[in-house]
Amino acid sequence: MLNTPLAAFPITAQSASGHAEGVSNDDFRAAMSRLAAGVVLVTAQEPPLDPDDPSAPGGEDVGMTATAFMSVSLDPPLVMVSLRTGARMDDLLDEQPLWGVSVLSESQRHIAGRFAMKGRISDRLLFEDIPYARGEATGAPLVRGALATLECRTEQRVVAGDHTLVIGRVLTASVPSADGGPLAYFRGRYRQLG
Repeated sequence: MLNTPLAAFPITAQSASGHAEGVSNDDFRAAMSRLAAGVVLVTAQEPPLDPDDPSAPGGEDVGMTATAFMSVSLDPPLVMVSLRTGARMDDLLDEQPLWGVSVLSESQRHIAGRFAMKGRISDRLLFEDIPYARGEATGAPLVRGALATLECRTEQRVVAGDHTLVIGRVLTASVPSADGGPLAYFRGRYRQLG
């Protein structure tokens, strides 16, 4: 079966919504919820309101919880995050090429939940009581106590359905904490391994 030409497989009819027949949003969501994923906080700093004026206020820090994050390449070091097209982070990373990633530990579930809320308050308030350091290469907030942190520069953006795949070159990578296990997302809930 491995060497069977693609022409030997039948073409599946498409419904009006573009899904293969029989595949509903609910069916797809339920199936994909069975895939365990790590949880990260993607962060970036908005550009200053007036880059030519050094006294102009800087832009706000923005954060977003993501589970669709993965390593893409070792040489060069590349990672990818999937962002809902038109989301605030998608719009920001379209104009700001520098961003950070904090791999959250099992004790940081509250951070994941805070930055995943819909209709949330301003990001400035969300960062208020979270300990973080500014990345040296990007200026993005990197969560203290995270299992790992990465700083990235966007190399490529690929529109894929209702999401944008943002591929970033890793500029820095560190493992600041070895305490605890990873925060995982499985069947619609944050979980601990073990």
